[in-house]
Amino acid sequence: MAKKLFGVDLGGTTIKFAILTENGEIQQKWSIRTNILDEGSHIVPDIIDSINHHLELYKMTPDQFVGIGMGTPGTINRDKGTVVGAYNLNWKTTQEVKSQIEKGTGMKFALDNDANVAGLGERWKGAGNEGDDVAFITLGTGVGGGIISNGRLVHGVVGAGGEVGHMIVEPDGYLCTCGNHGCLEQYASATGVVHLAQDLAEEYEGNSKLKSLIDNGDEITSKIVFDLAKENDYLANKVVDKMAFYLGLASANLSNALNPEYLVIGGGVSAAGQFLLNRVQENFEKFAFPTVRTSTKLKLAQLGNDAGVIGAASLARQFQ
Repeated sequence: MAKKLFGVDLGGTTIKFAILTENGEIQQKWSIRTNILDEGSHIVPDIIDSINHHLELYKMTPDQFVGIGMGTPGTINRDKGTVVGAYNLNWKTTQEVKSQIEKGTGMKFALDNDANVAGLGERWKGAGNEGDDVAFITLGTGVGGGIISNGRLVHGVVGAGGEVGHMIVEPDGYLCTCGNHGCLEQYASATGVVHLAQDLAEEYEGNSKLKSLIDNGDEITSKIVFDLAKENDYLANKVVDKMAFYLGLASANLSNALNPEYLVIGGGVSAAGQFLLNRVQENFEKFAFPTVRTSTKLKLAQLGNDAGVIGAASLARQFQ
């Protein structure tokens, strides 16, 4: 009987799990809250317990699985199966994730960076159409990326390959959490869009619902900015134009270096859909090398929240 794959997507608020066929079809999925108390020491035991509980629930055994794959924030040592510096999980010191999960579940285990894993998911079952050359940009609280070249993830010498959120798009621009100035993350993430809105509102003197919200001290989100832009709010459209300029510039630079078949844009902010993509495309065409302009296709991600578990499960295919 064909063996199954386990996918785990570890995030700061929830841990998502899925059981998939070898072809990447999700058969079961569930999630639990991420308990980051006590320096994140509950996270790995909670993952093991949840996997074992559901195996029992579905009357399955470890030998029915090829293995477990997991996407996680932080700096990954793929060979040792360790994670360090995942601050939203409270993991400040090195976590021996692989050895604990293999011992606790009796299954083989592989892990990778969460953005890489989401990129793998989109490449396998989503907008990437199983292409050998796919670049993925995910727009959330920050900006992450995953680069697949010649059918393989690009990790770089110490695993920092694909950190597209830290491409400089505005020299000496906004200060980034990484210590540099002007990173894409500071302009195209959910928090970046809000920062742009606040700065542009200060300079703008015309009528705008967005400006009134900001001047009143109301809380605004990137979704509010995009919703108002779709309602033709002048200031909100200025913000979206600026964000799309930076994202289009970064997409062109990335594509000029890699010439992927598809450049896929995902993450929460990409829920703005075609409205955003059209503007990014305009800027991409302005900055892309002529042959890249006609051969690399910009697409919206298709898998939504499932990209992480699907991509994670694909890591386990190496054990086949």
